[in-house]
Amino acid sequence: MNIGDPAESPTPEVRRLVAGEFDEGPEYSTYRSRGTTDWLLVLTLHGSGHFSEIVVERGTVVLVRPGTPHDYGTVGERWHFRYAHLHPKPEWLPFLDWPEVAPGILCLQLTRVEKIADYLLDAARYQRFPLPQGEQLSVNSLEAALLWCDTHNPKAARIDDRLLRVVELIDQDLKTPLDLPALARAANLSVSRFAHLFREQLGVSPQQFVERRRLDAAARLLTLTTRSIASVAAEVGFTDPLYFSTRFRLHTGTSPTTYRRR
Repeated sequence: MNIGDPAESPTPEVRRLVAGEFDEGPEYSTYRSRGTTDWLLVLTLHGSGHFSEIVVERGTVVLVRPGTPHDYGTVGERWHFRYAHLHPKPEWLPFLDWPEVAPGILCLQLTRVEKIADYLLDAARYQRFPLPQGEQLSVNSLEAALLWCDTHNPKAARIDDRLLRVVELIDQDLKTPLDLPALARAANLSVSRFAHLFREQLGVSPQQFVERRRLDAAARLLTLTTRSIASVAAEVGFTDPLYFSTRFRLHTGTSPTTYRRR
């Protein structure tokens, strides 16, 4: 450390992922002259902060590459943010190719703050989960946050905002009827145009997408709850438990009962 540099801040020990939340006053600052060996993601929820000379406000999400010096803190009276220190999976690296605003500092401006903030909250919450699946659930939540960040990345293939609204609608309530005409109305498109655009940009039909979302949600419920198979089926939008079991077996390669036992 050079004379006049701030005192070195503690460096977190990160095996795969450390996520959390801070709501700090004007005195908050962090300085690590050598950075860390992990990536750091920070989403500002309220107030303002800075990364070196870069000022961030609500809706700004920052990635700091490994080995980049850390010099960040509150600007003004308050900085409320959620964060994650992470060692990314290899398949995540394309999602981390954001515009670079300073050496080693990448940045996006979000229009869908709540969605990504919720996933980061889940990533932190599942770390404290009293089940062995907690770490993987935390990693899955962070992956979802990164995927949603990627929808705001000007360097990535963009998805039509109307389709993103439909995806959010699907995730909000899987029990509700989600037939093709209803989804097309939510996108304010004709049924034929909606179906074509959806398959073109997401690679599957709307009906296939809805079913995958429902079955993925069912798998989580089977893992984390003791609900009956019929109750799980109803919770994710299947009115017929037998049909649900058939589709679940095709999706996962095993029955709901065997999946839960494993």
